[in-house]
Amino acid sequence: MANEQRGPAPGLRALKPDEWDKMYANLIRAFGGPPEAEEERELWNSLTEFDRFLGAWDGDACVGSAGAFSFRLTVPGGASVPAAGVTMVGVAATHRRRGVLTSMMRRQLDDVRSWGEPLAVLTASEPAIYGRFGYGAATFQTDAEIDTGRAALSVPPGTDDVRLRYAAPAEVLDACEAVYARLVALRPGMLARGAGWERLGLLDPESERGGASPLQCVVAERHGATVGYARFRVKPSWGPGGPDGEVLLSALEALDPAADAALWRFLFDIDLTSAVVARGRPVDEGWQFLVSDIRRCRPRLRDALYVRLVDVGAALSQRTYQAPVDVVFEVEDAFCPWNAGRWRLTGDPKGASCERTEDTADLALSVRELGAAYLGGVSLTALAAAGRVREVRRGALAEASLAFGSDRAPWLPHGF
Repeated sequence: MANEQRGPAPGLRALKPDEWDKMYANLIRAFGGPPEAEEERELWNSLTEFDRFLGAWDGDACVGSAGAFSFRLTVPGGASVPAAGVTMVGVAATHRRRGVLTSMMRRQLDDVRSWGEPLAVLTASEPAIYGRFGYGAATFQTDAEIDTGRAALSVPPGTDDVRLRYAAPAEVLDACEAVYARLVALRPGMLARGAGWERLGLLDPESERGGASPLQCVVAERHGATVGYARFRVKPSWGPGGPDGEVLLSALEALDPAADAALWRFLFDIDLTSAVVARGRPVDEGWQFLVSDIRRCRPRLRDALYVRLVDVGAALSQRTYQAPVDVVFEVEDAFCPWNAGRWRLTGDPKGASCERTEDTADLALSVRELGAAYLGGVSLTALAAAGRVREVRRGALAEASLAFGSDRAPWLPHGF
């Protein structure tokens, strides 16, 4: 019954270091229960910012959690904006329908606002949950299973000038991180990796290899300088016709098209394999335009980063716009009412401002749609076609949709 009494609501408080194991055990159980390798547990424990993590408690039992890493997120124009990376959200099955999740989301967004962070972002295990709290799907990613026997690769000039060499992943970590750091400002949605986060790409528990090799790394060099890298595993397989292994790509970054192509060509040509399996790649990545037959790559689109504007004015002011824009939004935001009302956005490729106004609205939408469009990967025109954005002033939709776009598709490089 909907009104069944289920006991008092659990208490909510900031997590203490000696409570982490209880919190994490509840989280693992909420996600199905398979244990994680010790190296994974140790990494997540070391990255936890305890004053930014909430636990819901029923007596001494942790029955819910919601954390927020302190990130800086690249937005259109290249600025690095403070963002709360919402993570480790889970509620014990014994405590559902008591408002635990809603109370954690309420407290967390209030906290994020008090920290002066204009954005909250997350990856959603169940997207339907987070829409009601104002999160919109803002970035997408491509998964592919590339038949390297049938999809040939045509590489650009300069590819043969790139030298590739194997290296132990940990030994070249600093050089690889330097490549990543140079790329962060160039694509919306990317995260500046703070201390400790570089270790995420080196996680290699045997229990999660699924029969594949330990993590391998190849670095791309030109004139002695590192210009790219790829981390991957090889999963051997033999069929009636001979070797049929897979290359499982973990990460690939490059500073220019030739280095990028050299790394992809290497992956295509690894002996005893017939496929490259790539997950979570940018939707506009260059290899898709180098292959002879994209159908043999079986690309699939998936949602990735969800964005929530915690402070509409600050968030819209901190990115730039592809074309001049002067538009008044009527924003609906029941969960964070401080955002509700009319906002005038004026901006161009050099900068922007967004302030409260009493002027007549040009476009009406919810904060969820603003979050979806914020990084330039989802157009306001597409959202309007779905009935999610309403044009009040004729022409305002085309003006705003063009301005909000990005010349590079936003991309989340890794989860959190």
